[in-house]
Amino acid sequence: MTVNLADVAEACGLSASTVSRALSDPDKVNASTRERVQRIARELGYTPNRVARSLSLGRTGTIGLIVPDIANPFFPPIIKAVQQRCAAKDLAVVLGDTDEHAADELTRARAMTKQVDGLIMVSPRAADAKMAEISKLGPTVFVNRQVPRAPAVLIENPDGMRQAVEHLTALGHRRIGYLAGPRRSWSNQRRREVIAAVCEERGAEFIEYGPFEPQVQAGVRAADLLHGSGVTGVIAYDDLIALGVLARMAERGWRAGSEISVIGIDDSPLSGVAYPTLTSVHVPCAEAGTAAVDLLLDVLDGTVDATGDDPAVVQLETYLVIRGSTGPAPGEAAGFLPQTPVSIPAPSV
Repeated sequence: MTVNLADVAEACGLSASTVSRALSDPDKVNASTRERVQRIARELGYTPNRVARSLSLGRTGTIGLIVPDIANPFFPPIIKAVQQRCAAKDLAVVLGDTDEHAADELTRARAMTKQVDGLIMVSPRAADAKMAEISKLGPTVFVNRQVPRAPAVLIENPDGMRQAVEHLTALGHRRIGYLAGPRRSWSNQRRREVIAAVCEERGAEFIEYGPFEPQVQAGVRAADLLHGSGVTGVIAYDDLIALGVLARMAERGWRAGSEISVIGIDDSPLSGVAYPTLTSVHVPCAEAGTAAVDLLLDVLDGTVDATGDDPAVVQLETYLVIRGSTGPAPGEAAGFLPQTPVSIPAPSV
């Protein structure tokens, strides 16, 4: 016979509501009770009926996740973290990829909200007016994008960008380039603003190139613009563009970290296997995915402000990871170049 929730409750000597919380939302039950309920449920062979539970709550038990491009290394860690967190909460995930077409985001969101309890929008590219429309469709959490009156998980902490510029200026670089990302990218605007401001603080000239799409080929084109420009240090919008710069430099026989220092943003797995290894700003993608699910569930449960003047916002930290693609500016005294990655943690507040 199929074991149901009432059977588990009777075996535990607890109410069905307590057992339900221990299995579906274990953080709301004390540790000893939670462990006993879960152990007895396993012994009895109990399998939660997600459909029945969803019907009782008036929900589908499904979360919608929309990203600009699943092929971009920035997004898979977020997608994986969302799926893992949803699985732990016995929720399903519907994934949508807009293929970097900002015009498709609202259309995709409209279609998806009909079959999910809430949406997680990751790094959406459309204008603020479109984002406001999406937030009105139903419970929505934005990742890597701040939308007025909407809950968000932000990973554009300025610490990592500041550390990148300070690292270059400490190595003697006084002419620093920024390889800009897409104009429609909210992240690009934030990154550019911080990098330009810190360059001014540190007495370095700020030079912007682009915009570029987040692709390796874009970095190849950008490298040709840098050659002969007098720029000795460059920060790219993301690791893909930075890796394209390194590839072109190797092809042309230019020395990364010696003739031009290169920094990426994301700290993707590719940054550690490039040659030379890529100095990059670490962005907590996995943490962002987990936080987005938790925040969306809080919105669905009504425990956080979702539409008011002061919506819930989770801010995550970024920091610089130093590898082999950065070094002293040409003409500067040779300094120590770490042979293994070194993480510079964000300063305590």
